[in-house]
Amino acid sequence: MLSWDEFDQPEEGAAPAKAAAAAPQHASAAPEHIDHEAAGSVSEARAVQAGDSAAVARAKAALNDLDIQEGLDDLEGSAARVQVDEKRMINCRADLNQLVPFKYDWAWQKYLDGCANHWMPQEVNMNADIALWKSQDGLTEDERRIVKRNLGFFSTADSLVANNLVLATYRLITNPECRQYILRQAFEEAIHTHAYQYCIESLGMDEGEIFNMYHEIPSVAKKAAWGLKYTRSISDPKFETGTVETDKQFLKNLIAYYCVLEGIFFYCGFTQILSMGRRNKMTGTAEQFQYILRDESMHLNFGIDMINQIKIENPHLWDADMKDEATQMILQGTQLEIEYARDTMPRGVLGMNAAMMEDYLKFIANRRLSQIGLKEEYPGTTNPFPWMSEIMDLKKEKNFFETRVIEYQTGGALSWD
Repeated sequence: MLSWDEFDQPEEGAAPAKAAAAAPQHASAAPEHIDHEAAGSVSEARAVQAGDSAAVARAKAALNDLDIQEGLDDLEGSAARVQVDEKRMINCRADLNQLVPFKYDWAWQKYLDGCANHWMPQEVNMNADIALWKSQDGLTEDERRIVKRNLGFFSTADSLVANNLVLATYRLITNPECRQYILRQAFEEAIHTHAYQYCIESLGMDEGEIFNMYHEIPSVAKKAAWGLKYTRSISDPKFETGTVETDKQFLKNLIAYYCVLEGIFFYCGFTQILSMGRRNKMTGTAEQFQYILRDESMHLNFGIDMINQIKIENPHLWDADMKDEATQMILQGTQLEIEYARDTMPRGVLGMNAAMMEDYLKFIANRRLSQIGLKEEYPGTTNPFPWMSEIMDLKKEKNFFETRVIEYQTGGALSWD
């Protein structure tokens, strides 16, 4: 075992270390406060030596012209120490590189939970799925349609979400602990896309057919097109928040991607595949989907927390027009998912049908509306698939993280009870 004492001992034959006072000070110190001995040692190190190449000499000369303060001024926000009450979700002027002190503990906790929630697609055994898929009478045509349609949608949907996070959301959210979670979410989206690719490859599907469904199958293409229209303007590197109009544009993007794309568009497909797993069919694919759903439930709740925090800090954005538009976005998303359910389930299959799925999606829509403070639009709707609520419930997720981290990290088999 290593001991810190070992680091205080010079290597055998080496000269004694210089006094600690000779160590360079932090780069952020003002030039007049730099220790003269340290400055002298820097000057000696910076001096061009006879053996230096022309490239090394140019590098040293360039550093002589470095203005430390000018470099710090280029950092996002003020270079002053951050006070917690200066932190904001959008349009923050404090230094965004200072993670602490935390203002939004929920964001940091979700980051920690996400890290504990790590898994990789290759950990899931796909052998039973491969045998079932290759068997001529293993699945009905309706069941095969469901598997192909869902892999076709999800294989590109998570890429759309990741692109929106990386190209827009991360840049425009001005809170470092939220950014920390967004980085984790972006990585998880990459894992999800990997998982779908792994399923497609394992099953020997036509990759061109599956990955191009969002171009070629109307019920899939409409959902992708609906999401993309909320990304076009804010993914422009020149787009900036700071006005009522641009702040509303960004808020609409968050509602589109968190409440609709991840909060509604995923639910028909997840229910179908997880129902298949409960019937001991395509259990490897279903296990991948259940891991993904755990992640997506966390993404959804994080996004809703961000949306509500922006509303609290910017109440002028949440006016009657914005409330009406947010309601319309959720209702439009629900309608597109209902149409997708009818396309993927023209007949009853797996103990469900399109009418039951429509009820379920209206139930989900009511939940999304209420979560961001809007009126429910489908009164009296109930959940026909209570087992899905058990999987998605945030408290259950919390227990899952606390009690099954080892199994989850190693892709342990999930129970379909």
